[in-house]
Amino acid sequence: MTQPYRLLGLCGSLRRASGNRAVLLALRAALAPRAELTIFPLDEIPPYNEDDDVAPPPPAVAALRQALADSDGAIIASPEYNHGMSGVLKNALDWASRPYGQSHLTGLPVLTLTASPAFTGGVRAQQQVNETLAAVQARIVRRPQLVIGGIHEKLGEGVLTDAATLRFVLAGVEDLLAEVDHLQHRHALA
Repeated sequence: MTQPYRLLGLCGSLRRASGNRAVLLALRAALAPRAELTIFPLDEIPPYNEDDDVAPPPPAVAALRQALADSDGAIIASPEYNHGMSGVLKNALDWASRPYGQSHLTGLPVLTLTASPAFTGGVRAQQQVNETLAAVQARIVRRPQLVIGGIHEKLGEGVLTDAATLRFVLAGVEDLLAEVDHLQHRHALA
């Protein structure tokens, strides 16, 4: 691929000191200039209400949908809240899944990861994220789960400082980029 990959990052935590955001920021720095990772803010996405799901949609929703349409793939990072994905992430995925049959998530290669202070690394939340993405027919990158336990011990001043964790997550991103290449090759042949 001659131009940089266009990747969209979604962080399921709104916290300024989010470990998941720190992972996405570390990925953005590590991938440049090979890939552009845009981290889309979810704090302006309104609660999903089918009555508001009309044309045109709320501005933040329109921006999210366009960002997905403009991306070659996505990286979704979620914390685990009460054994599940965050409400803000579920809400954003619900908006992104619409209008029915026209979602830009459908067919989009998506890599999921979770980071948590718990030793389990958010594995239960990741399962929920993957179930939601499967329902939308996103192309979930099939690989061993990217779960990061003890994330608070791998950060320094809000930055991911653990080199082994970054290498672990970058291996998953390589699988995502391979999936993007595979799809683009298939589309070129069609």
